[in-house]
Amino acid sequence: MNKEALELRKKSPIQIRNKKASFEYFFVDTYTAGIVLTGTEIKSIRLGKASLVDAYCYIVNGEMWLKGMNISPYFYGSFSNHEAKRERKLLLNRREIHRLEEDTKQVGYTIIPTLVFIDDKGRAKVDIALAKGKKQYDKRQTLKEREDRREMDRARKHF
Repeated sequence: MNKEALELRKKSPIQIRNKKASFEYFFVDTYTAGIVLTGTEIKSIRLGKASLVDAYCYIVNGEMWLKGMNISPYFYGSFSNHEAKRERKLLLNRREIHRLEEDTKQVGYTIIPTLVFIDDKGRAKVDIALAKGKKQYDKRQTLKEREDRREMDRARKHF
């Protein structure tokens, strides 16, 4: 990822994160993809009414799909409001999809969304990661490191 892309994510007012993902997986590689949205979905995302909990990506016929992402119905929407948990198509180029498809054929690898944000042109984008599942002892190590970091921050705060 280049510096401009990282700066853009920091500036975005809407950042919907998958906090559980970094605890459950090691991230091997990351990509940024567009999302095909319908109707009032973009309005709900701009209000921050979306969740990536238990969401994952899969590839069918050379197309990548996002399943399990919840975008709450828009409060001011009419009868044509969108469905909250529908499958959404992700926009990546063919080379990236092919590379991800080959990598996910290995045991233990999956594709998960990590962040949804709005870019500078007002479009919704999603960061996806090729991820390898953590073992139980890796999760314990992560918890230990997090607790150590908190203790160090507390110690610095008092001195």
